[in-house]
Amino acid sequence: MRLNKWINPNFLQSISTQLNAKNQPSVKTEQSIKLSVITQFFPPDYAATGQLIEELVKQLRLQGVDIEVFTSQPGYAFSAHAAPAVEWADQIRIQRSRTAQLWPGRIRGKAVNGVLYTLRATLYLLKAWRRNNVLLLTTAPPFLPVIGYLAYILFRLPYVCILYDLYPDIAIALGVIPKRNWLVRLWRAINRQVWLKAKAIIVLSPAMKQKVIAHCPEVADKISVIHSWANPEAIMPIAKQENWFAWKHNLVNKFTVLYSGNMGRCHDIDTMLEAAKQLKDEPIQFVCIGGGAKRDELIIKVDRLGLNNFTFLPYQDQQVLPYSLTACDLSLVSVDATTEGLVVPSKLYSALASGRPIAVICSETSYLRELMAEANCGGTFDNGDAQGLAQFIRFLNRDPQVGEQMGIAGRQYLRSHFTPKIISQQYLDVLQQAIFADVVIAMSKSHRK
Repeated sequence: MRLNKWINPNFLQSISTQLNAKNQPSVKTEQSIKLSVITQFFPPDYAATGQLIEELVKQLRLQGVDIEVFTSQPGYAFSAHAAPAVEWADQIRIQRSRTAQLWPGRIRGKAVNGVLYTLRATLYLLKAWRRNNVLLLTTAPPFLPVIGYLAYILFRLPYVCILYDLYPDIAIALGVIPKRNWLVRLWRAINRQVWLKAKAIIVLSPAMKQKVIAHCPEVADKISVIHSWANPEAIMPIAKQENWFAWKHNLVNKFTVLYSGNMGRCHDIDTMLEAAKQLKDEPIQFVCIGGGAKRDELIIKVDRLGLNNFTFLPYQDQQVLPYSLTACDLSLVSVDATTEGLVVPSKLYSALASGRPIAVICSETSYLRELMAEANCGGTFDNGDAQGLAQFIRFLNRDPQVGEQMGIAGRQYLRSHFTPKIISQQYLDVLQQAIFADVVIAMSKSHRK
């Protein structure tokens, strides 16, 4: 991380020596981190963001980090409508605000609910900032990192931003806001200030890093690309013949293509539908598990076309995922071409863990193509290439051994690159650097006086 040019290198060396002396507690030890994680979604909410954060904080706690989470009551996808307002789980303090349920399926409703949560998070921080020495904030909701900026201005509390999605770029790409709208200019100006004051910025792909740099070149040296992950110990390959979920939904004797997760505006659902039309007379079943803005649209189109090769199921409880994710012969991941580089499909990593081959629908320039080629775990297809996708499905249906080898390769790739232990260490390094840099600057100012 770049420090101010006026700091003398010899002074930096002396500080580093002092901080790491045997008789002094090191600021770079895990025990020194008192972390507050602020994110709207957290289990028992099924949102992928919340499940990832839950796994991350558990891993960080195992490494000695003191953690408290401020989140909301379930409000995205859930079976339990309420969770304890305050609870301790795995030595992690979890505090939940009330949640709003105003038009949860609509963009405006989600925006209002996000604003209300952000206001409550601000009130939480005004009371809790003394207990922590670093904040970790997500873009769930998109404007949440503003709280980090305020905390730094008011209390000099360092913060790290995780950019799960890049706004307002997504809203522009989806046609929600015109590119030259005043709100876009304001949003980007706020983003710029938030990013400049952040001690670190975490993005999920190299393409997203380049998008951020294009908007704010000054933060290039503080951006870390850290991928999402999945736990290969929790999600393990299960043969369909031994999988109760596959039996329950009559999938054992059919080649099954699984789309599991959000079917939102940023995902390409049409290419899957067109491939299913071409395969309607073959023993192939498409299973869509989850929700999202495009789910109801897809159901209407399937009914209108009279397709019998689709099964729609709701989000599944976390304990069911090891069975639902492996009740297939091919996992499907998609990103709409208009949002390339703005979002990253977290479902890819759980698909890798499942030990099944993967088909990815994405643009020609997507980073997913390189990842899939390195993992050697399936195929990639241009947006709109339904014929290519259908041919790939037929090929795997005819030769299941090839699919089995792809699944094994994908799981091995995950274990080498994207496990909770590997990824949490990368997060820990970023958090340590954020605190260390802040301490060095503070001590250098004191030294000058």
